[in-house]
Amino acid sequence: MGETSRFPNRLSRGLFRAPALILLAAIFLLSLHAASRRWAVYEYEMQSPTDDPPDAMQETEFAYTRLRYTSYNDRFRYRAWGIAANKSDRLFIRGLRRLTRVDGRSVEQIVDTQSDEMFDWPWIYVVSGGDWVINEEEGHRLRQYFDRGGFMIVDDFHGEPEWETFMYGLEMIFPERVPVELDDSAEIFHVFYDLTDRTQVPGYQIVTQGIMYERGGVTPHWRAVLDEQGRVQVGLFFNHDLGDAWEFADDPAYPEQFASMAYRMGVNYVVYPMTH
Repeated sequence: MGETSRFPNRLSRGLFRAPALILLAAIFLLSLHAASRRWAVYEYEMQSPTDDPPDAMQETEFAYTRLRYTSYNDRFRYRAWGIAANKSDRLFIRGLRRLTRVDGRSVEQIVDTQSDEMFDWPWIYVVSGGDWVINEEEGHRLRQYFDRGGFMIVDDFHGEPEWETFMYGLEMIFPERVPVELDDSAEIFHVFYDLTDRTQVPGYQIVTQGIMYERGGVTPHWRAVLDEQGRVQVGLFFNHDLGDAWEFADDPAYPEQFASMAYRMGVNYVVYPMTH
């Protein structure tokens, strides 16, 4: 009788234990899955994280490097540096590998302005340059990066207020230099693709709103910071959104002509510092 009365208690304890074991197993499997993704540690700061391709851990001659920076304008679900990351990065890399012989790694590299690892990667992409906050120490470190031969492109910032914010950070790096407007003859427009006839590259608002510009940035600019020899060190896509064009290149709603222009521009800006 006593043994029979204890059986339901053991059964109920087992029933309560089973969900806990299932939960622990699920957490374990999720942690294993996250550990298998190269940048899982930063995915909560990214807008569009994606699963790694099979060759994600393979090292190559070129890595698309994204700068992780501080901003006062971080979004609720992601940070400013992580806009369009990392889907945009990986689709661009896929295109770069298909269109050129550049041996590009299939996944991006992420570097922090405070890390010495930044000096290991000679090509850096910055998204939303109108949101970055660069202090004096970071400016000094970035200046060292450029003095050692580093190259950077800045994308997806729009309108004069964002230009002013970007320039405040740039002056921490290059207090003596002023960006210039690149004309049609600039070598960077002809190093791989001939881009004399360029067009503004809009973000996804071209689909949702039918307009080319964002936040008052009506007129497209291709600006740059040049070194003492006149070579581009920082390419500035002001009033453009190449990152969106790469990210939505596989979206039938996004116009192919703008996606194609974004890929051609990106390819030129990868090949240029390799050859100059």
